[in-house]
Amino acid sequence: MKLGIARATYATSDAGLAGRLAWITGLRLGFLTLVLVVIAFVYLGGGLEKLPLSLRVIFGTIAAGFALAEVYAALLRRGKNLRRVAEAQLVFDQLTWTIIVYVTGGATSGATSFYALTCLAGAVLIGSRGAGYAAALGVAAYALLCAAFGFQWIRPPHDQIAASYATRGGDLVYPLLLNALGITVVALLAGYLAERLRLTGGALEEATQRALDAERLAVLGRVAAGLAHEIRNPLGSIRGSVEMLREAPALTDEDRRLCDIIQRESLRLNALVGDMMDLAKPKPPRAEAVDVAALARDVVSLAGRSSERAEDVKVVYAGPAGLVMGRCDAAQMRQVVWNLVRNAIQASSAGSTVTVRVAPHGAEVLLSVDDEGAGIAPEELDRIFEAFYTTRSHGAGIGLAVVKRIMDEHAVMGASIRVTKPERGGASFEIRLRTDVTGLRTSLFPQPSPR
Repeated sequence: MKLGIARATYATSDAGLAGRLAWITGLRLGFLTLVLVVIAFVYLGGGLEKLPLSLRVIFGTIAAGFALAEVYAALLRRGKNLRRVAEAQLVFDQLTWTIIVYVTGGATSGATSFYALTCLAGAVLIGSRGAGYAAALGVAAYALLCAAFGFQWIRPPHDQIAASYATRGGDLVYPLLLNALGITVVALLAGYLAERLRLTGGALEEATQRALDAERLAVLGRVAAGLAHEIRNPLGSIRGSVEMLREAPALTDEDRRLCDIIQRESLRLNALVGDMMDLAKPKPPRAEAVDVAALARDVVSLAGRSSERAEDVKVVYAGPAGLVMGRCDAAQMRQVVWNLVRNAIQASSAGSTVTVRVAPHGAEVLLSVDDEGAGIAPEELDRIFEAFYTTRSHGAGIGLAVVKRIMDEHAVMGASIRVTKPERGGASFEIRLRTDVTGLRTSLFPQPSPR
């Protein structure tokens, strides 16, 4: 159940990851092109065959980078396993920098800073996890290179000055520790910034969604205010006329059945107008001690007398007969329970039972409305409280939106709502309210009136 709209998908959305992969791949191609241009102008005057071994290795590494970029682009167009593609880029990038570090001075090469660039790329692609992953790869590759020099597994390239390479264990420790520390610090900073960006992006999306919802509600408020009076007056006349018509002795059973349909549909239309007004013109809740059990019993009784209800759906109360005090706005909470009961009735089939349960639970009061309908699909859980969203052909998608708005405003009182799926099927809307012990004491032992 989603009551907020915090959808921070920066690190997990495949669509967002595809865009970031394309951006990083473009930057990588630009960087490799720049290096190629430098090599062409500085070193290729006499042809590729006259290049020293180290530069030929760098040239081949860059060529491999271009080839890999083509592979990344092809995988990106397929749009599958993008997270694996991003991780593979980090692996190959750190291996590429290791080769360049080897031919440009070994452990003391200035190219070791490229490891940190991959940490930044990992943070952009996958977030803080990507930065940590790239840092671990970079430190491991660099440490392995230092160990290879220390144990004489490899030697400096023959075209480089061997004296400029650190090959003894004592000479390797300091650059290893210094570079490992630098890579780690960059990864931590990049991960922190990526996390802050993720949270900020989620907050911005939530604020944008709230602004859109507010704009929609403002439009709805203007429409509802203009139509409510014009609709309710004719509805009142229709209902009064139908009531008088039903008393006519000449009516047949079929005529009375049609009158019942008119009355039921006019009640439903009147409730729809009321829901629109409630959604468009919210009132701040007033915290007070409320007997939640009595409130639930009243709603069940009202549902039993309402001609709007499905005649073959039974609404029952399950809970204590005594006081169960909770803290909420009585009128608004009654509206919440009534809307949930109406929603449960509409979702139920013939012969089903809608149960309104109330139970004290520690410092809270649990109030739930359970139905035996078809239930709610997992992909719909995030949207059922959205205004105008409905899965039924005859619904307007306003009742549950009113419930959400009221419960959101009750959050300052410690109230909440969630949807669960009972084992017997259907759906259960569970409301949690703070227990009001002060209200219970006041109800049991009323204070004398001041003289």
